[in-house]
Amino acid sequence: MSHIDQFTLGLLNFPVEILLDIFSYLDAYELVRARKVCNDIRQVIDSSSELLYLIDLKYFNTLPDPLLDSDSTIGTRRKLLQQSETAWQKAEYSKMNHIPVPYPPELIGWSGGILGLPSESHEQITFVQPALSDKHTHAAKWEQRSCKIDSTVLMGYRCSPAQDLVVILSRATSGESHPYDVAFRSLSEDKAHPEAAVAVAKALDNQVDMALSDPFNPKQVLFGDYYGLLSKRAHKAGGGVVDFLQIWNWKSKDAFQCLEVFDVACNVHNFGFLTNDKLLVITPREIMMYSLVESANAIQLTAKFSLPALRDSSELEYVAFNNDIPFYATTHNQLVTISMKIMSTDSAFTTKPSQVTFYVKRDTLLELESTYMSLYGNSKVSQDSPSLPWSTWGPKYTQTFEESSYDSCKHNIFGFRTVGLAGDFVSPKGKAQRRPLCIRDFNPHRVADFKAGKGPKWNQRLIEGETASSSLFLEPLGSALPYLESTTEEKFLSHEMTLEANRVTLLSFEFLRTPEISGTVQKIEVLDFE
Repeated sequence: MSHIDQFTLGLLNFPVEILLDIFSYLDAYELVRARKVCNDIRQVIDSSSELLYLIDLKYFNTLPDPLLDSDSTIGTRRKLLQQSETAWQKAEYSKMNHIPVPYPPELIGWSGGILGLPSESHEQITFVQPALSDKHTHAAKWEQRSCKIDSTVLMGYRCSPAQDLVVILSRATSGESHPYDVAFRSLSEDKAHPEAAVAVAKALDNQVDMALSDPFNPKQVLFGDYYGLLSKRAHKAGGGVVDFLQIWNWKSKDAFQCLEVFDVACNVHNFGFLTNDKLLVITPREIMMYSLVESANAIQLTAKFSLPALRDSSELEYVAFNNDIPFYATTHNQLVTISMKIMSTDSAFTTKPSQVTFYVKRDTLLELESTYMSLYGNSKVSQDSPSLPWSTWGPKYTQTFEESSYDSCKHNIFGFRTVGLAGDFVSPKGKAQRRPLCIRDFNPHRVADFKAGKGPKWNQRLIEGETASSSLFLEPLGSALPYLESTTEEKFLSHEMTLEANRVTLLSFEFLRTPEISGTVQKIEVLDFE
C-alpha cells in the first residue's frame, strides 16, 4: 500500500464534520482534485452545499449575484446559479412589463447598473433600478432614490450600489481655485456619505490656470475606495497645457492621493482600474500599467504594451476602455474591453468610420506585467521605455471584433459573458431596426465541455480560430479566445443597454401615433436570465 493510500485511509477515520472543516480550506480547483481521490471523499464533498457552491462559482467563472437577497441560503444560491446559467445557455429569460421613461434621451446615463435621470434644471438626479416585484405576473417597479445637486453645471456621476455611494461631478462656481467639485453622497439618503473624508472634494485645486481653463467633461472612474479623474488639455498653473490624472482615496484625508501629469504629446485618451492597486492608462500607441504606491502617494509605471500599428490610410479618433470592472470583482478574472474608433480613406478618397474592439482577460494583463519585467528588467520604467510589441501578446491573447460604427448596445460585459444587439442599429434604408440579443460566453470551462460533448448544446454554437483580418492595421489581430454564441428569437428596438449579473436592462423606444400620443416614447425593458 502506498503512502498516499495510507494517508487517505487515515484521513477517512475522522468524523465527517472534521473532514468538511479540513476541505473548507481548499480552493475550488483543489476540491475538484480531491473529489477524484476516491468515492468516499467525493461523497463527503458532495454532501456540502457550501463546497459545491464554491466549485460552481469557479466553474461558471462568476460572482455571487449582487442583486440576490443576502439572506438566501447556500442551497438556494446554488440552485439559482445553476438555473441562471441554464437560462443563459438556452437564451431564455423572463421579461418584465416595461417602465415608461418621461425624460429626454440626452439626460439619461447608466452607472453601476443604475439609471440616472437628471432633472431638466439639473437641480437633482433621480436614480432608478428596475426590480421584479411579482414573479408570477412579471410586474415591474422602480427602486428610486434622489440626490440634490448644489451646482447648476452637472458634469457626470458614478454609482456604487454595494457601497451606497454616488459620486457627483460638477463645475465649481466662478472665482474658486479649482475647476471641479466632487461630491460623495449616499444613494439611500440625500446627504453626504457617512464614510467620506470630505463631503465635497476640490479636484485639481491650485493646479490649473482658472483664467484660461474652460473645463469640459473629464473621464471619471470609481473603484472601491478609489476615485479617479482624467482632465485633458488643461492649462497648468504657471504655464503649459497638460493632461491631469488625479486619484485619491475618498474615505480618508490622510490616505492615498496622487496627481500625475502627462505631456499632451503623450495623448492620453482614457484610464481604468484593473485591481485595487493596478490601473491602466491608454494612448493611441500603447497601454501603460501603473501600480498605486500608497507609501509615496504616487503611481508608478510598471509595464507598457503596444497596440497594433495602423496603416497610413487609417487615422485613430479615440481609444478607450469600454467597461469598468466592478469593484467587488477585484479578485475575479474577467474580460477587459479596448475600443478604437478609426477613420479610413479608400482608393476613392472616401472617409468612413470603423469601430474595432479587443477583448483580453484581466489576469492575462497581470501575467504580461511579469513578462515585461523579465524581458526589460526590473529597473524603473519611464515614458521612454520600450513597449512589449503587439506581435508578442496581441494575436496570442486577444479576440477582435470590427463593426461599422460605435454602438452602445454592444460589448456589455460581466465576468466572461458579453451581451449586445446583433447587427446595425440603422438599416440600409436609414431607419432604426429591431435586433436580436447576441450572447457570447468566453468561459474556458464551458467551452472545453462543449467541445468534449459534455452536456446539452441548446442553440449555442462554438466560435474559434476565425482569424480577424482588417485592412485598417499593419499587424495581424487576435482571435485567441474561443467562445459560445447564441441569439434570442425576440428582437429589440433599443439605443442603450447595460448588463449586471443575470439582468439585461435596455433603454428602448417605440414610435406611437394615437389620439393621445404622437411621436417617440421611451421605456425600460428588463430581461432576467433566472
